Amino acid sequence: MTKEVPEVLFVCVHNAGRSQMAAGLLDHHAQGRVHVRSAGSTPANEINPAAVEAMREVGIDLSQEFPKPLTDEFVTTADVVITMGCGDACPIYPGKRYEEWDLEDPAGKTLPEVRRIRDQIDRRVSELVTQLVEAPQPS
Repeated sequence: MTKEVPEVLFVCVHNAGRSQMAAGLLDHHAQGRVHVRSAGSTPANEINPAAVEAMREVGIDLSQEFPKPLTDEFVTTADVVITMGCGDACPIYPGKRYEEWDLEDPAGKTLPEVRRIRDQIDRRVSELVTQLVEAPQPS
């Protein structure tokens, strides 16, 4: 069975900042052309309020999102797994594309600092969208 759209999984430790912002940005930019999930190796109790506010400023609502635990199912169904500082917590499966995005953790950061992290994530997400859905497909 072939997938209609590629699936991307963003993973960080708490699933409260970086991975949530990345998932929101990818969902926004891909406009339904990519299925996106996020998870944490040790999920927090809530999403970082500064991350919610920074995303609200660019028109993306994370207020109804919540940190989710990393499961084998999330990894096995993903085509691309992007980790953000979760170390060895993410299981490795053959045939998956893995990337480590070295990004500062927004936990405990001021809103201006979180905006900078958001903008770094946005640049990477834009490149990812180009690679996954806008690149010419082999015939």
